[in-house]
Amino acid sequence: MTKFKALGLNETLLQAITDLGFETPSEVQEKAIPVLLDEETDLIALAQTGTGKTAAFGFPMLQKIDVESRTTQGLILSPTRELCLQITNEMNAYGKYFKGLNVTAIYGGASITDQANKVKKGAQIIVATPGRMKDMISRKMVNISKIEYCVLDEADEMLNMGFYEDINDILSHTPDEKNTWLFSATMPKEVATIASKFMYNPHEITVGTKNQGSQNVSHEYYMVGARDRYLALKRLADYNPDIFSVVFCRTKRDTQKVAEKLIEDGYNAGALHGDLSQNQRDLVMKSFRNKQIQMLVATDVAARGIDVDNITHVLHYQLPDEIETYTHRSGRTGRAGKTGVSMVIATKSELRKIKSIERIIKKEFNKKDIPDGKAICEVQLMSLANKVNHTEINHEIDPFIDNINSLFEETSKEELIKKFFSVEFNRFYNYYKKAHDINASDKGSHKEISAESTRFFINLGSKDGFTWMSMKDFLKAELKLGRDDVFKVDTKNTFSFFNVENNHAELVLQKLNGIKVNDRIVSVEVTENKARDRGRSRNRNRNKSGKRFGNDGGNFRGSKSDSRRGRNSKSDRSGKSSSRPRRSRR
Repeated sequence: MTKFKALGLNETLLQAITDLGFETPSEVQEKAIPVLLDEETDLIALAQTGTGKTAAFGFPMLQKIDVESRTTQGLILSPTRELCLQITNEMNAYGKYFKGLNVTAIYGGASITDQANKVKKGAQIIVATPGRMKDMISRKMVNISKIEYCVLDEADEMLNMGFYEDINDILSHTPDEKNTWLFSATMPKEVATIASKFMYNPHEITVGTKNQGSQNVSHEYYMVGARDRYLALKRLADYNPDIFSVVFCRTKRDTQKVAEKLIEDGYNAGALHGDLSQNQRDLVMKSFRNKQIQMLVATDVAARGIDVDNITHVLHYQLPDEIETYTHRSGRTGRAGKTGVSMVIATKSELRKIKSIERIIKKEFNKKDIPDGKAICEVQLMSLANKVNHTEINHEIDPFIDNINSLFEETSKEELIKKFFSVEFNRFYNYYKKAHDINASDKGSHKEISAESTRFFINLGSKDGFTWMSMKDFLKAELKLGRDDVFKVDTKNTFSFFNVENNHAELVLQKLNGIKVNDRIVSVEVTENKARDRGRSRNRNRNKSGKRFGNDGGNFRGSKSDSRRGRNSKSDRSGKSSSRPRRSRR
């Protein structure tokens, strides 16, 4: 507590800090709190999630506001309902000895009338998500025209979620002379734009390096075929028996699908995505916090704001589109001084993205192999042995010991141990005894991709409304392939290039040639190499009319639906079903 007192905090806060058991301020707290207490200034603080940012702005705000006034003096904007509630709970805990303090949470999925009534009772501090806050301002249910302090928490996350216009609108209802404190894990150009527009000569604090990942997190990647992702996920889970993790998927559909398969295979798993009701989300998060769920499968949007201690692993079932999103994902583990592991299940086509992430977060990924069946069985056996060894004896079984002894009176100690552990071991042994190696080599990957795949030209491009992403979605939907079966998509003005594995090449020619897109006839050709690509690009740029390929300038946008996503393989390359024996729930 002495160290917190040295930062300039008053006795009312220090008493709450003692109750909470805080002993040493984090780096961002040490840097931010004295500045915010001593100066009336704007502030930009860059620090990873889990570094104590809420206390860094919460303590100064609580010390500076007038608790005896019913006027709203502080506004904290956060990206998600979960984070909004978490900040509110923490602010109430910090201010427990401030008589008359009213910290009100405003977020979607709950009664807007109830929230408005709480504000009317005199909320000195409002913690809000941008969407609901904008709604309540438009209905004149809140008045933020006299706030003195405004916090933009997880600013990069809010902008990634498309809240730029909402934030602009909300801040336009606040006074110019307020202090704005911006806290963010990364500093993309959109955050810099917000800072330059709404802040004056801000004090800057950086914990670590800009956009750098947490130093407590190690990064690994596992190379597999696109259809072996789920098998790889199960093996990594089995190889880490005490795993307590978040598994990230790109879409709501994949999130639900992976969670359902894990539950079906006996894992303690749950799904968290935007299609769940608030009550369903709350139940899932409660189960996860209580560790009834060991593997929480989530979309990036739904997982924003999750603050759960002791997460051991973050598993990237699919890499995100934005590198900054990877930083936020991996920041869910390795918090509060603990170590964590960020595991990427990758395909060859994603190697370039991994290298880009390495450059941004300034940390190297370790290439590791998916463990084989023998290694998994050994880990599971020793895990069970350790649990048995450390289990406290329940003497309620004493009355039954004589019957149990009589059952095994002719069984030697060694044989009894073998029998006991075989009960658990046999399930894993029988499942993995014929499992094949699913690791894919990444050595000379650029050459291997070229040799094992076919590159195609298609007469659709950005002029037709396509980006590389929507073109990829369009192709996988038309070909009924998985997302990673179409790669190296390069979209030009009137045409594009893409790759598929050789075994899908004939399918491309059969399915795409001759189909109509907005009354246009699509043409697809095999392109031999990059030199030909460049030559074709030059020729096409000279001939903008595109008459040879029937380009009439249609404005078709590729479907973003993932309803025709390729199916996960149910074989472990052994020719047998990979339906996993249901594992005992722990």
